[in-house]
Amino acid sequence: MKVAARAHVPPFAVMEILAAANRRRAAGEHVLNLCAGEPSTGASDVVRQRAIELLTAGDLGYTESLGAPGLRAAIARHYGDWYGLDVDPSRVAVTTGSSGGFMLAFLAAFDVGDRVALARPGYPAYTNILAALGCEVVELACGPETRYQPTVAQLEALDEPVEGLVVASPANPTGTMIDADELDALARWCGEHGVRLVSDEIYHGITYGDAQPPTAARYLPDGAVVVNSFSKYWAMTGWRLGWLVLPDDLVTPVDALAGNVALCPPALAQHAGVAAFSPEGLAAARANVEQYAASRALVLDRLGDLGWTRVAPADGAFYVYADVSSTGLDSVTWCARLLDEAGVALTPGTDFDPVDGHRWVRLSFASSVDVVREAVDRIVAWQRTLA
Repeated sequence: MKVAARAHVPPFAVMEILAAANRRRAAGEHVLNLCAGEPSTGASDVVRQRAIELLTAGDLGYTESLGAPGLRAAIARHYGDWYGLDVDPSRVAVTTGSSGGFMLAFLAAFDVGDRVALARPGYPAYTNILAALGCEVVELACGPETRYQPTVAQLEALDEPVEGLVVASPANPTGTMIDADELDALARWCGEHGVRLVSDEIYHGITYGDAQPPTAARYLPDGAVVVNSFSKYWAMTGWRLGWLVLPDDLVTPVDALAGNVALCPPALAQHAGVAAFSPEGLAAARANVEQYAASRALVLDRLGDLGWTRVAPADGAFYVYADVSSTGLDSVTWCARLLDEAGVALTPGTDFDPVDGHRWVRLSFASSVDVVREAVDRIVAWQRTLA
């Protein structure tokens, strides 16, 4: 029997590492998991309580394909509260996580054979979904000279035109952000060249210091697709709830696609998700960010002990992306041995960069400070055995 060529995309290595770590835990080992980009706190109490109420007395039937009106309105108000933008709820599409959002956005915006540019290193699902849909991925090699983010100069230097550009700020795995002027320049370039801009903003709210990432909805409202999620800032990973802010020309296509692909996102998550925007839900999310900030400070303070001298600026999200090649091990071997010999799970950079990722690893500090502290202690002690 035939297996479609589009299905032959590489697996997400972090999930394989997570499975290996879970097997060790099931066998009684004390494994510390810093590989997954998953907040350890889970959904806030106000969201959980709302879900309990809905399970006992709520209507959990199908919603509209683009989402329950109450949640779409709450998301639209969120753009006014955070960004000072007036977003019509009709432009909001609730999705099955940001992953479902990317699938719908890419299906609606790109045809087979379209060329879509994105940064390397970057989140592998962008590449793999686009490839499965028959698009040609154009990787832009981004290093410290561009703060690991794509630039207009790189786009201008391409030999052939592209139909799309995917950006992420804060980015996974690097945690770097695109400032307002840079995002404005990228959006202007996309508008002038008829290039669809897709902006991954799922880590908005998780930033350190005074800088806050702008939204592409401000700079290219008639052409950009904004992707966001309840998984990171609101720590609702398993609820599978995300959203798109769409330009007018993609609302009807996404509506039609959404209805055919999944009918609607999970109704329980949608109705409970409205509570995430309540004062209690927002306070819980801010408290989570304070925890990440403490864990981030701990890791950055220990960089000297870790011997990590090449590290991407961790401006946002909850990752440290570090070069470990000085150990003499490639990142896949480094991570495998760290798990086997020290009981700590990290992700090799090959997940995010097929060219240079063998030198890099990603550490997620989305766990408690105590867990991160013990994990760093174990890594430091283990690396000394490599000398």
